Amino acid sequence: MSDAHLPSVDRELRRQLARGAALPGPLPLPDHEQLWTALGDAVEGGKRLRPALLLSAHAALGGTRHEAAVQVGAALELLHTAFVVQDDVIDGDEVRRGVPSVPGGAAAQAARHGATPAGARRLGQAAGILAGDLGLITAMRTICRCEAPAPVVEGLLDLFETTLHATAAGELADVRLQLAPAADPAPLREVLAVAELKTALYSFQLPLRAGALLAEAPSEVHSALDEIGSLLGIGFQLVDDLLGTFGDAQRTGKSALGDLREGKRTALIAHASTTETWPALQSLLGRADLDDHDASRARDLLTACGSRAWVEDLAHWHLTSASEAALRHGLPAALRDALEATTAQILRGVELTLPGPAHPSADAAPPRAKEDQPA
Repeated sequence: MSDAHLPSVDRELRRQLARGAALPGPLPLPDHEQLWTALGDAVEGGKRLRPALLLSAHAALGGTRHEAAVQVGAALELLHTAFVVQDDVIDGDEVRRGVPSVPGGAAAQAARHGATPAGARRLGQAAGILAGDLGLITAMRTICRCEAPAPVVEGLLDLFETTLHATAAGELADVRLQLAPAADPAPLREVLAVAELKTALYSFQLPLRAGALLAEAPSEVHSALDEIGSLLGIGFQLVDDLLGTFGDAQRTGKSALGDLREGKRTALIAHASTTETWPALQSLLGRADLDDHDASRARDLLTACGSRAWVEDLAHWHLTSASEAALRHGLPAALRDALEATTAQILRGVELTLPGPAHPSADAAPPRAKEDQPA
């Protein structure tokens, strides 16, 4: 993946953030300043995966609207930041990338000024929701004002709008999964469907399709990119689930206790529920007081029953299948190289934070849980 134009995306982000900071005009609005500063801080430190995918797709497909691609890339990063900030509210995460999240930081500041724990938490949640709203508005405005012909801008707005609707539905479906009784974990197919809605659509299909729209690529290319984006996105989410349970918090910037304490219905848990270790594991999940010792025991059980290796294999299958699909559809070599680099970047996250990940062969069939195997 070429990142030569990513500094231009950062400059565009700074331009949009500077513009937003001045919007209230001469009125002294310290609460707006707090929200906008928090949003700007949240934008910093990301890998710029989504803008890089868009820029790579646009260039590889013969696009010449470089300035518009940079602007839409910045909009993608703002969209991603808004989703992340609001996701931290939904999940109750107080840390993001090793520093306080927007809701966590606002709550801590309120506590320092004398708010009760409940009051500080409420203010933090409000700050996260509102900062996310500002990010979404700014992302859409950036697309509206991008330097592309009106029909292309209209297509981009339609693409972003449908993606927003599907991602919102996926986020709510993910929360709904967590409400199921502990004895009745969601089946794997439902877990993967949620992963496609809440992750694959906006993180992979949207950037690839936006690059293709800017390049005015033919419809068959858009269909191929949808397939590839779905595979990449599900693989990415599976890796994220692994890191959320087994990852090194010093490297990921996120606690490896959160998913276990929440009893989150990930592919790991969906698979483990089909094994003989489930009763022992079930007693450890969803405990707010889960300590490091019991968390380590839960990880040992997930490893011993084969769930960790199974999900690693499934993630690798999705990611390698994306590369194979790019070759099968005859996409340009430059775009195939960019997709290979994206896959390598995702897998590198596993290799850096998880000891001994599994690497299935390129032509392996996707591993299946017991529930998906024929009788």
